Formats: sequence, C-alpha cells, structure tokens
Amino acid sequence: MATSSPSRPHTGRAPVQLAALVVGAVFLVVGILGFVPGITTNFDQLTFAGHHSGAMLLGIFHVSILHNLVHLAFGVAGLALSRTFVQARLYLLVSAVLYAALGVYGVVIGQDSAANFVPVNTADNWLHFGLAALMAALGLTLGKGGAELTTRSSTGIIE
Repeated sequence: MATSSPSRPHTGRAPVQLAALVVGAVFLVVGILGFVPGITTNFDQLTFAGHHSGAMLLGIFHVSILHNLVHLAFGVAGLALSRTFVQARLYLLVSAVLYAALGVYGVVIGQDSAANFVPVNTADNWLHFGLAALMAALGLTLGKGGAELTTRSSTGIIE
C-alpha cells in the first residue's frame, strides 16, 4: 500500500502544485462565467474591451471579452504550470506580481478614461490586490523547500 508524505499528498503533487492547479481552475471557471448571461449582468452590454462595457460578473466586477479571455489564459497557464514544483511556484509568484500591477493600474487610471481598456472598477481593484496577496502567500509559503521536492528526470532536467 502506497503512503503519501506530508510534502507530497497521494496525488504525487507538492502543495504548491495543488495550489497552482486550484488557482488555475478557479480562473478558468471565472473566465467561463464571464460569458454566461445572468451570472454576468448587463450581458447585452459586453464589449471586447474598454470602460464602456457595462457587463458585470455577479453584478459586481466589471468585465469585457478581453477581461474574460485574460482569466481564461491565467487558468490555462495555472493548469499547465501546475505539473512541476518549480513551474507552479513561478506561476503563483509571477501572477501575484501581475495582479498587483493590475491593481495599481486600476487605482491610477480613471475608471471612465480610455486607459481603462481591461476594464476595471473599484471592486476589481480590491480583488486584484487580494489575489496578488493570496498567490504571493501561496507561492512563498508552499514553495519553500523546493530543492528537496524537485526530482531529476532521466534526461537530467529538474522538474
């Protein structure tokens, strides 16, 4: 009977890999929900990009087709990069930096300006800062001890 270690649950994945997998799956779901009428209010006002998109995910978060596509891309990246410890940690940390930058961007630009092409609103800004903090915390805390958790494949490449 196989047993799992605390650092690698029965899935064979390190906790940081599971975190990247879950974060990626959530981004995929959010990206899909952004295209679902009813879950996205004012769906008839969904535009490709820009602050004039009146669509709101859950009636709270400003979305556009571009915004939804970004969520889908982050989701696919999370699923793909969760395959190895190093890539999962990198995904979480780089995503944290990008979402922090997006939060700052949202605060700095005017919500009614042409620069608000994503689009974002105050709720989005808070969410982006929260996501940045969460992903940084996951990447830093669960990504500790990576050297002993990595394995060397038959090609000599560290996974």
